[in-house]
Amino acid sequence: MIESRVSQPVPEYVPAHGLLAGRRVVVTAAAGAGIGAAAARRCLEEGAALVVLGDTHAGRLESSAAELGAEFGADRVRWAVCDVTVEDQVEALLDLAEDAGGVDVMINNAGLGGTVSILEMTDDQWSKVLDVTLTGTFRSVRAASRRMVRNDVKGVIINNASVIGWRAQEGQAHYAAAKAGVMALTRSVALDVAPYGIRVNAVSPSLAMHPFLAKVTSDELLEQLTSREAFGRAAEPWEIANVMVFLASGYSSYMTGEVVSVSSQQA
Repeated sequence: MIESRVSQPVPEYVPAHGLLAGRRVVVTAAAGAGIGAAAARRCLEEGAALVVLGDTHAGRLESSAAELGAEFGADRVRWAVCDVTVEDQVEALLDLAEDAGGVDVMINNAGLGGTVSILEMTDDQWSKVLDVTLTGTFRSVRAASRRMVRNDVKGVIINNASVIGWRAQEGQAHYAAAKAGVMALTRSVALDVAPYGIRVNAVSPSLAMHPFLAKVTSDELLEQLTSREAFGRAAEPWEIANVMVFLASGYSSYMTGEVVSVSSQQA
């Protein structure tokens, strides 16, 4: 029996400290109101010279880029439609940062979920989730790593994993396998690129609520997940983005190959 927790209030938004001054950042799945969008905004607030947004939803992507450009300067925001299952689109997204001098920070946020029992799961459902969530992260990590090495950039790569990579949840076999794979990928790749001064880490959130997710999350599941959290509530997307900024900044200069939990649901 899970004991219900009293929901704690959302803390005040943390002011910026220029942690990413001058950095060029690429963020996948950055349109809308989720973690990717929050990460893009947070990087700009922290002084990034350029943030490149990628997403499969062209309309939302263009709107997000226009909003950020109006607030932070159009010269600091670029965008391109990017499906991480298509290598050419990943390369084209990174080209936008390359044109401005190269990629300093790559935030791989793209992922695909879904709920289906293994008893009904099809090969197509399994493959689609794995291709976006795990193989898409691999493609993005590989492309960013190669460019950082070629340009002698001691950059940072941040992957979005999930606590489901550690713990079990009914109907999530494909997503759990993919996110556990992202964790393993992060640890191994970190060793591959450490000789070049590149750091690779991951964040592992549970539930970061935003309007789009609220539409597809049942009240029952939301209550179940939030009741397990120490603070009795879902995370705000910007709270996950704050950890991504920390990992992208010099404050984490000796961290690589780590998966940082942003949840109390590791098990």
